[in-house]
Amino acid sequence: MLTLAIAASLVLPTRAPARAGPPEPATLGRAQGETLFIRGEKVYVRPDLVLEDAAVLVERGLISAVGKDLTPPEGAREIRGKVVCAGFIDPWAVFGLNEETATDERTSAASRSSDGLNTYLDPRFRRELLRAGVTALRVQGGTSSRSAGIGSLVRVHAGPGADRGVLLDDCCVAFGIGLTRGGRGVDLFDRFSELDRVLGGLSDGLAYLQDKIEYRHDLEEWEKTIAEKEKELEEGFKKAKKDREKEEAEAKEKGKEFKEKSYKEDRKPKPPKYDEDKEVLARVVNGELPLVVEAHRASELRGLLEGTEKFDRLRLIVAGGSEALAVASELAERRIPVIVWPAPLGAQRADELAESELGLAASLAEKGVSVILGSGGAWPPQSRDLPLLAQLAIGHGLDRQAALEALTVRPARALDVADRLGTLERGKEADLLVLDGEPLRSTTRVQYAISAGEAVITPENP
Repeated sequence: MLTLAIAASLVLPTRAPARAGPPEPATLGRAQGETLFIRGEKVYVRPDLVLEDAAVLVERGLISAVGKDLTPPEGAREIRGKVVCAGFIDPWAVFGLNEETATDERTSAASRSSDGLNTYLDPRFRRELLRAGVTALRVQGGTSSRSAGIGSLVRVHAGPGADRGVLLDDCCVAFGIGLTRGGRGVDLFDRFSELDRVLGGLSDGLAYLQDKIEYRHDLEEWEKTIAEKEKELEEGFKKAKKDREKEEAEAKEKGKEFKEKSYKEDRKPKPPKYDEDKEVLARVVNGELPLVVEAHRASELRGLLEGTEKFDRLRLIVAGGSEALAVASELAERRIPVIVWPAPLGAQRADELAESELGLAASLAEKGVSVILGSGGAWPPQSRDLPLLAQLAIGHGLDRQAALEALTVRPARALDVADRLGTLERGKEADLLVLDGEPLRSTTRVQYAISAGEAVITPENP
């Protein structure tokens, strides 16, 4: 109950600030001083756009120009090579995470992989990746957990900045279905229980999102009502004061007790109870973060596709997909990318990988599925084998241009950094390679690896 005086003094609540977006390029810890003029006999602007005898100008860590008729500005460092292309992105890695984070089985949807980054990693390991042409990775903790949490996109070369090379702190949320853990397989009932866990989490996230939307709507209506009442009180204040004095005098004259009029307050809406995991999953179902689900068997993939169809904004990415050919038409129709690990696994492979074969990437691509290539996310140094894995996929039928797309523009697009990485275009960050031959050929070597505009691998410092 509010008296006139209290009602007139109401203060409307202020809203919490919006979540900050990704850092601006100037805050990413890149080398600021050096200007690079990189000329190549071929420049792969994109895998499907190749310029002959062209150059790339890099200033303050960004690509400022790409073209055939460029001239180097005064003081620029000139680099020459046969082929220039974007650096490779490994979308399925654990390189750079401490072992506890990588293998943690207690992670939940809100666990952040970036919390486990190892800033003291032996620099020789980083150089091995850079010499292989890998300049960025999606690192994912909780690989032994059913809910692996929030993955991060990081640079292999962390640089001197306080951001530890983190390009995107939250590039996805990851789950696993039917995966061998600790050497133990998962039985049929547990596999579908894990599928239900994923779908149930998405449903909880959707309900939480709807509650938040309803709360915001109710709060706006409440604020509007309070503002109208304040205005009404202000406009009628003099009259209300006279009426009150008159009523008080009449009560005194009649010897009665004067009772202050009160007004029923419009109750302020309550926000939904904060839940860290549901907050993350609400972002997933709203399409703000992609959902990466490692699943291999056809039955699990069918259940996943059927169960996620109702989430209109969900951006699903399948990792693994050993038996994904069984659902290739739906994957292609719904534009769901598949991260393939084209590795020779041998006879002692995990149960869920029983049907995995090196021609999977090519077979999925033939069906119209967007294929991305990754190193499997099981062992940190595997990322250095990413070009070799791509060559294996090419040797088993994958088109070479599609393979290059699967290491550059496609992972950048899937993980929400296509405006920053993946192609050599003006305004993008200068993560690129200078090669002594065509990309993804067994005889080709990296001459220069450039990370955020800094030449970190050179012929003089390999």
